[in-house]
Amino acid sequence: MFQVVFNNISAAEMAALPTELQLELLSDFEVLPEDIEKADSNRFGVIERDGKSLFRYRAKDYRIYFERATEGILVHRVLHRNTFRDFLFRAALPMPTEDSELAREGRFWELIEAGRTAGRR
Repeated sequence: MFQVVFNNISAAEMAALPTELQLELLSDFEVLPEDIEKADSNRFGVIERDGKSLFRYRAKDYRIYFERATEGILVHRVLHRNTFRDFLFRAALPMPTEDSELAREGRFWELIEAGRTAGRR
């Protein structure tokens, strides 16, 4: 059975949003395992490090960071593009290609790892 699983951090980030916005984001986040295998660069950003792939999906003004998991998709973070934290993080990145630079940025992986170790809901 295919599932979209939120870890504790991403679930808290979603829960902090108004219910209507949560539903809109989930409606926009139409991702199936076969979509990830195709890795359509027009639809997803792909961030790779140490042989692992993390995907970025843009829904409205939010960025959803996720990976393929055995049960389906594991969502690590849900970040608004206009937050101060997001601004500080992205302002430090050079411009060539966002995903390749993001893959090299240690602070990004610390953020993702915090979500990975937070558990699942």
